[in-house]
Amino acid sequence: MSGRKPEVVEVNPDQLKQVVRRAEQSLGKQDAELIRAVFESYEYVAELIQDKNTSIRRLRQLYFGAKTEKTDAVVGRSADASDGAGTGQAAEDGKSPAEDSDETESDAADAQPAKKKGHGRHAADAYRGAERIEVPHGSLQPGDACPECRQGTVYEKSPGLIIRITGQAPLHATRYELQKLRCHLCGKVFTAPLPEAARGEKYDATAASMIALLKYGSGMPFNRLQGLQRDLEVPLPASTQWDVVQAFAPGITPAFEELIRQAAQGDVLHNDDTTVKILELMGERARQVDEDSDVSRTGMFTSGVVSTLEGRRMALFFSGRRHAGENLTQVLKLRTEELQPPIQMCDALSRNLPRELQTIVANCLAHARRQFVDVYDRFPDECRYVLEALRVVYHNDTIAQRDGLSAEQRLRFHQHNSRQTIEDLHAWLRRQFDEKLVEPNSALGAAIRYMLKHWEKLTRFLNTAGAPLDNNVCERALKKAILHRKNALFFKTRNGARVGDMFMSLIHTCELNQTNPFNYLTELLRHTAEAATNPERWMPWNYHAALESLPIAA
Repeated sequence: MSGRKPEVVEVNPDQLKQVVRRAEQSLGKQDAELIRAVFESYEYVAELIQDKNTSIRRLRQLYFGAKTEKTDAVVGRSADASDGAGTGQAAEDGKSPAEDSDETESDAADAQPAKKKGHGRHAADAYRGAERIEVPHGSLQPGDACPECRQGTVYEKSPGLIIRITGQAPLHATRYELQKLRCHLCGKVFTAPLPEAARGEKYDATAASMIALLKYGSGMPFNRLQGLQRDLEVPLPASTQWDVVQAFAPGITPAFEELIRQAAQGDVLHNDDTTVKILELMGERARQVDEDSDVSRTGMFTSGVVSTLEGRRMALFFSGRRHAGENLTQVLKLRTEELQPPIQMCDALSRNLPRELQTIVANCLAHARRQFVDVYDRFPDECRYVLEALRVVYHNDTIAQRDGLSAEQRLRFHQHNSRQTIEDLHAWLRRQFDEKLVEPNSALGAAIRYMLKHWEKLTRFLNTAGAPLDNNVCERALKKAILHRKNALFFKTRNGARVGDMFMSLIHTCELNQTNPFNYLTELLRHTAEAATNPERWMPWNYHAALESLPIAA
């Protein structure tokens, strides 16, 4: 940009609309829509700047996003935070119905000191993947006489744990130098036999697992890993990394397909999507693909589906032209017909709904809440009331999770402790429009309209057992795809996107079930025949049992 100060041009909304109309007549549809979006953004930011209640903090959040949306961070900590929203006794004292106490939240806060922050270090027991080396005592064994008092005997206690951490290249290479001997008369060459450990392919299952975990689990692009390996003098070209991952991909396909089948039987399914780039489906490449592809749709999405079944969570990713609702439809087609319709948690976008199949739809309460967070600087009193009311609901849900309540118990707990707060909030929202206390076309009016329009689905947790409050679990899952997109930018082909989806789904499912994804992928790739025959036995939560049942090699 040049150092010359730009000229400030005064325009009104009517002039901008006229420019958009002329653009629609002379330019293409996409260019006109882009101009319209730019003008609407300019008009919105100009309105914010003119509003005296708009702070610099609000503008920074608009452009860069807020670090947190917790109520304390938005409205500040207040002494009567829990009283102003009409909380019930259980919400005030932070106890479930099984606990009987007259102690209030403020009394409990005075009685118990604030929890100190942790030191940030992990306990030795957290290093479950560390190599274990037992160090016996040099001169004593259990049952020996005590060398100190000479009267008692020593017995064994829990070992003292010391952790030592070393570094190495993500992919380690072993170089075997086979000695060669040559007869000086006949010229016969004798080569040392290859050790048993060196037999097999150059890149084994552990190499494929590590490359996939770094790429699709941690978002490290192939070229970045290539540079790291080069610096550590164990070269691994980016093209070779893809060849390795692609070669092992058929080995995980049966497990991925079984994961989809089991996810379809879930009680609660979360779904959402984010954008993705697949070069094969863009520009000239899109016109060269097979004829059955839908080239009229230009959008590309990575859809995330998180299913909960019997306390386990399963994550699925699908990248391509289909949006979240269409991908969920493909999953639910594998659902057993005898099962009741599942609970579906998503935001209120129509493209998230499976049009062909029935679900019990619950909308994300966090999406509705976020609209009040965004306009808090302009309408602090009104937004504070809404945020404090929703704080009660989330506080009660935290209690239900802490006490391990079942779906039915959680439903009754919310009905007893959250219903009155929600009904008061609904009456307050209606009153803002009925008594003309809020301009319907304002930003606050839009937030209230959204909540009232989707009220039944936003409060599904009050009438359906197991209905979650929000879609945060799926949004966290989509961070995997977003991290990959930010670092690798795009997939080159649809096959590359499918390989990435399979690895990403299995990796994140392992993380959701506290399973080591590296060990799981390695064993899955080492036992592809067994996994293809009985894929249901090779899921992240039960593959150890499948390993133990295998016959011991002679």
